[in-house]
Amino acid sequence: MCGIIGYIGNKNSMPIIIEGLKKLEYRGYDSTGIAILDKDKLFIAKCKSRISDLEGLLKKRNILGAVGLGHTRWATHGKPSKVNAHPHTDRFKRIIVVHNGIIENFNNLKKDLEKDGCKFASETDTEVVAHLISKFYKGNLEDAVRKALRKIKGSYALGIISRDDPDKIVAVRHDSPLAIGLGKQENFIVSDVSAILNHTKKVIYLHDDQIAVVTKDAVQISDLKGNTVPKKVDTISYDIEEVQKGGFAHFMLKEIYEQPQVLSRIISHYVTAEGAIRFESFNIESSFLKKIENLVIIACGTAYHASLIGKYIIESFVRIPVGVDFGSEFRYRNPVMREKTLVIAISQSGETADTLAAVREAKKNKVKVLSICNVLGSSLTRESDATIYTHAGPEISVASTKAYTAQIMVLYLLGLYLAELKKTLSKNHINKAIDVLKSIPSKQEEILGNSRNIKEIAKKHLHFGAFLYLGRNINFPTALEGALKLKEISYIPTEGYAAGEMKHGPIALIDEYRAVVCIANDSFIFNKMASNIQEILARQGKIIAIATSGNKQIKDYVKEVIFIPRVDEQFSPLITIIPLQLLAYYIASLKGYDVDKPRNLAKSVTVE
Repeated sequence: MCGIIGYIGNKNSMPIIIEGLKKLEYRGYDSTGIAILDKDKLFIAKCKSRISDLEGLLKKRNILGAVGLGHTRWATHGKPSKVNAHPHTDRFKRIIVVHNGIIENFNNLKKDLEKDGCKFASETDTEVVAHLISKFYKGNLEDAVRKALRKIKGSYALGIISRDDPDKIVAVRHDSPLAIGLGKQENFIVSDVSAILNHTKKVIYLHDDQIAVVTKDAVQISDLKGNTVPKKVDTISYDIEEVQKGGFAHFMLKEIYEQPQVLSRIISHYVTAEGAIRFESFNIESSFLKKIENLVIIACGTAYHASLIGKYIIESFVRIPVGVDFGSEFRYRNPVMREKTLVIAISQSGETADTLAAVREAKKNKVKVLSICNVLGSSLTRESDATIYTHAGPEISVASTKAYTAQIMVLYLLGLYLAELKKTLSKNHINKAIDVLKSIPSKQEEILGNSRNIKEIAKKHLHFGAFLYLGRNINFPTALEGALKLKEISYIPTEGYAAGEMKHGPIALIDEYRAVVCIANDSFIFNKMASNIQEILARQGKIIAIATSGNKQIKDYVKEVIFIPRVDEQFSPLITIIPLQLLAYYIASLKGYDVDKPRNLAKSVTVE
């Protein structure tokens, strides 16, 4: 969950590392550090704060060196502090390490190293790696790294340099992302390729247990035994403009506004001019898909909420049972998977540790895995039998918005695709559904055009100490996701509930100090939600309603209403979430919080 960048070339590495760290800060921002190597001279600077503070420390220093490592941290072992910030070194300050992941057996390794005379400066698990490499170092850095890795258990992406071997960076990964960027007389290591887009679009994605020796002119990749591994060079498809704010105050707001464009892109990518749904590189035979008897969807966080909506969609369209599991729970409950089960794994980054672990559990049971992912070359896409890409473009804000609706749109198309294969919907029904999906982007734009009204409602509700979000049927998961967005970025205690469950506990919380957000769009159970609203009003709860444009009944008892365009309830989650995203954004930004970098969170959860 940390950010790593390394540079080796003919230029001064410090400004390049700082620039890259700024683009990686969303991956962790409780502390940061940099190491610059000039032949055998080493400079290290670290601080417990943001990249801007580190940059301030360095402004008055004339630091030169063509080799460098940078790191921005999300704390696991050891509190956020200068001493726990990366890079870490061995006791001789000749081995320098940055790390993303968790060394699970660090405590035992630390005790053994202390017996050898090592003294530890930090509370981190990472410092063990530096001391261990130093222990095995006999003049060849990559050999020392290999020997150290044989002792290590856990997940890691490592960038390593040495004062005694200053013309190379050694990079290695296991269950944590790392890529090599290829330039002209310069090369990079990076945990997210968006950090090097203004230098190169040519990258090599390291696979698990591969070691890269990176010099300014070459990259050599081998396995842990030293066998050479062929290099596959990929080209990044998106541009530097996509990882810039483009005039918006925050990346989150920009990404909310990008959703109509993203959904249009998905439709144009997967729906032909004749209205047929086609997924490229779909390596699961249609004969198998016709025979599947159930689906299991695995995801975490926001992707889990998209998965819950997928359950409603696919069960309705395909008429087979769909289970939804948290990635973090799936492999611990001895799940039942049969020959005709299809597992769908959903992850924006494709590096979510819990989801990957669940996929590996499924693969052990010889079950086919289809992934829905946003990132080409990610671990999830490599370990799945087939992948459907969401084509959402880079999502920088920690709080996910456009990735969420992109995942849902893909689930709608997948549901229709399976329905056609299994003949559970007529071609006419499928065509009408595709027409509705094509209309969604313009409906989203209509809501975005009314954002001023949502901002005014946000202003009136800043003082509330807690929120409750209620939804029914296919918009119950929307309530969960709306609540998650608010709690993530505003730190207001917020719960999402199925509205029918309100009387079974949550109604005890309702009073004049709690705001209740009710998703009350037109549906066959609108009157049920209307009854819930009356129950809340009777207990002096303050209500914000999401209602369909033209609904006059709602205004009879709710003052604060956000109207949305009319759409069939079955497709409404792509509409109802937009005002909830904006509401969360405006409440958090009006409170003065750092919306893109909420406390204690990181974008890609690459540790368990």
